[in-house]
Amino acid sequence: LSPSFARLASSTAAGSNGDGSRDGNSSNASRSISDSTSTSSDSSSDSSARSGSGSSGGESASWIERYLPAPVQPFAHLARLDKPTGTWLLAWPCFWSIALAAPAGALPDPLLLFLFGSGAVLLRGAGCTINDLLDQDFDAKVARTRTRPLPAGAVTPLGASSFLGLQLLLGLGILVQLNTYSQVLGAASLPLVFSYPLTKRFTHWPQAYLGLVFNWGALLGWAAVHGSLNLPAVLPLYAGGICWTLVYDTIYAHQDKADDITAGVKSTALLFAHRTPLYLSLFGAASIASLAAAGSAVNLGSPYYVALAAAGAHMAWQIASTNYDNREDCYSKFASNWTFGALVFAGIVAGKLFGV
Repeated sequence: LSPSFARLASSTAAGSNGDGSRDGNSSNASRSISDSTSTSSDSSSDSSARSGSGSSGGESASWIERYLPAPVQPFAHLARLDKPTGTWLLAWPCFWSIALAAPAGALPDPLLLFLFGSGAVLLRGAGCTINDLLDQDFDAKVARTRTRPLPAGAVTPLGASSFLGLQLLLGLGILVQLNTYSQVLGAASLPLVFSYPLTKRFTHWPQAYLGLVFNWGALLGWAAVHGSLNLPAVLPLYAGGICWTLVYDTIYAHQDKADDITAGVKSTALLFAHRTPLYLSLFGAASIASLAAAGSAVNLGSPYYVALAAAGAHMAWQIASTNYDNREDCYSKFASNWTFGALVFAGIVAGKLFGV
């Protein structure tokens, strides 16, 4: 699979211009982004305004308005309950790790899958709440985010802070169901969760920092099964997840690149600019190689590598086919990463069940 990533990287590099430096990329971005994204920006802004939820890529939030009481609706939007993609992206590394830690020939522990899935809903909601509290001034300047509950005035900062406390309290109720080692390891992720929204102010690599946060479950899942860490297995799994996050969240960040320049927000989308496919190809290849190393460390059978090849092909398709100047296409490709996570998980389970 690596040669296919290499060919993709070579072809995109051959078609790119500029020297790839940070200043050059930012300059190119600031000169060209406004024109290239104007049409998609307008359509996405109109879509968000119609939904009233700050949705991305036209994703509908109608079930919240249809089924939840009016006073609860802004908080449901604050936790992004209408946008499950982020929850899945947080949950998949947990599920991978739990499955990887299962004994040979056994299915992953269903209770742990349930606990970690529930925790992903709560932690993702808490993370979005923290992000919106810290970023409400930035969000008011970005077309896609200005209709979120805080900048739109649907929720007060005090109300959002109280809601955050409730989510963290419920999350603690899940964490205490795990062994002591896992409780300490899980609590250790909180500084990363709280500090992530600040990174976009200081570095062009907030996507890498998000990878540290969103893939913590690659460590925690194994710890929940065994009460310890098998570093040769979980470190490659964690690294593979981080590189995967760099791919999907850079694609996601391309939605806001025009507004981000005005707001002073940094991202890998602005840093990579027209060379985004090249850099994402490199991170994609690193992700697949790391996930392969994790499987090798626990002697997964050949079905895992078949599924991993399919996941790699899916990632290559994303990178090659995304229109990085179209918000709707960027969101669509970002959301398709549910498939990548599911393929890796299915491969781990099959590799455990069917051996060599």
